[in-house]
Amino acid sequence: MTSAQRLRLGLLLAAVLIAALAIGAGLVRAAFYQETAAGAPPAARHPVVAAGAVGQCAGQPARAARELRGMWLTTVYNLDFPSRPGLGQAQVEAEYRRWLDVAVAQHHNAIFVHVRPSGDAFWPSDYAPWSNWLTGRFDGRSPGWDPMAFMVAEAHARGLEFHAWFNPYRGTQPAPSGTGTDAAKLAPNHPLRRHPQWRIAYPTGSKGRFYFDPGIPEARRFVEDAMLEAVRKYDVDGVHFDDFFYPYPEEGQDFPDSASFARYGAGRSKADWRRENVNTLIREMQERLRQLKPWVRFGISPFGIWRNRSSDAGGSATSGLESYSAIYADTRRWVREGWLDYIVPQLYWTIGFGKADYAKVLPWWAQTVKGTDVQLYIGMADYRVGEKGDWSDPAQLDRQMALNDRYGVQGEIHFSAAQVRDDKLGAVTRYRRAHYASPALPPRSARLTARGPAAPRLTAARGRDGRLVFDADTPDATNWALYRTTGGPATLVATGRAGAEIADPKPAANATYCLSALDRSGNESPLSPGYPAPAA
Repeated sequence: MTSAQRLRLGLLLAAVLIAALAIGAGLVRAAFYQETAAGAPPAARHPVVAAGAVGQCAGQPARAARELRGMWLTTVYNLDFPSRPGLGQAQVEAEYRRWLDVAVAQHHNAIFVHVRPSGDAFWPSDYAPWSNWLTGRFDGRSPGWDPMAFMVAEAHARGLEFHAWFNPYRGTQPAPSGTGTDAAKLAPNHPLRRHPQWRIAYPTGSKGRFYFDPGIPEARRFVEDAMLEAVRKYDVDGVHFDDFFYPYPEEGQDFPDSASFARYGAGRSKADWRRENVNTLIREMQERLRQLKPWVRFGISPFGIWRNRSSDAGGSATSGLESYSAIYADTRRWVREGWLDYIVPQLYWTIGFGKADYAKVLPWWAQTVKGTDVQLYIGMADYRVGEKGDWSDPAQLDRQMALNDRYGVQGEIHFSAAQVRDDKLGAVTRYRRAHYASPALPPRSARLTARGPAAPRLTAARGRDGRLVFDADTPDATNWALYRTTGGPATLVATGRAGAEIADPKPAANATYCLSALDRSGNESPLSPGYPAPAA
């Protein structure tokens, strides 16, 4: 096969698979390539994340891992949740609780919920119609309840951070599951119906969808307002974008934004203008978030390649699609400018993969965040487990996470919830035992480091349904962390939101417990005095 043929094949695979799935976490970017043989596994395992010393419990040192652990809960096309459109409130709530049970069982501490998949909303919004993935309708009518309020409260009750996941510029999804590029099918209150000058249809044909034009300042401001509405109304812990800004390119088609470029381009090249449009969105969201609720973290999960070294000496040792030039996402600049609290590159390739070797791309990202306050998490490709080639090895994710530990990565987000639940080939069980065997606290926000809250106090304990449940005074806490010692170092056994039940789910004999309080930014108090467990 000639190089030209290989290029055409790669582009065809990308266009077909990306359009077919049309999901919000860049699932099939690896479809641009053919899989190669696996490289050698890491030479040695390194400890999981560096633990944070928090003091002593009953004379024993107390330590807890500090790393972000989460999964993406995808709503577009009902890939994860809800299981189908048009379900009643009780069933949607029950399904969501089961997803949280999965997260807790995996010792996760955050969940990333797709609340604006395509110009719509999973909350009562003044800026967007209700999502058809929830209601089963395109008319924008209310389902009669507030899913967002429920989802945030339920996540917090289980000690999970709630990160609201938005797609900024997508306005619709392809027909027939979405409304495609048929403006007559848009909900009466859809902003792209009310403001037709903001909408762009791309690509042509059956896979087309509407986009908000990123080059129109009024459209960009409206999109920001729509997302910030959710931040104002709900106690979210984070605002999260994935890799979709300008659309991934379709062969032979350019995104048709010539009108806005002619009006706002100001003499720049179209590529530079588009990049600056995205940069402006990121910068303004950061500025406005910090004005509105400074404790809410802002993070993005971009495509895993900024630029190849062949294009830029500062790029990675890769030869794949570049987010910088293909979708106008200057991800390295976002880190260097400090516009983000965290970045989650989607490294959806195996160790040893020729065009984008996980073991080579990961160090590039670790070096990119070095010396900044931007935390590095990695987007993990749980959805690829079981594919032919290297992904048929159930240890692949485990080995990747060992590399994450080696390079100081501060957490992972797994795509997606269904694959975490299904545990194909036992891969999830394998990495959970190796890396998530006990609970962890989320990393502290480098931007908001401060003295922790006052120390709480355990006041009573009693057995209940196999758990040991505590009463406590936690006057200044947003969250709590429960530690246990049986004579050796005290370990973290449970976490939760202030007001939620404080309990050890699997009590040990002859144990002593201590409690800490945490503020919104993860700053931890001194430990409470030790509280001996009551005799059985």
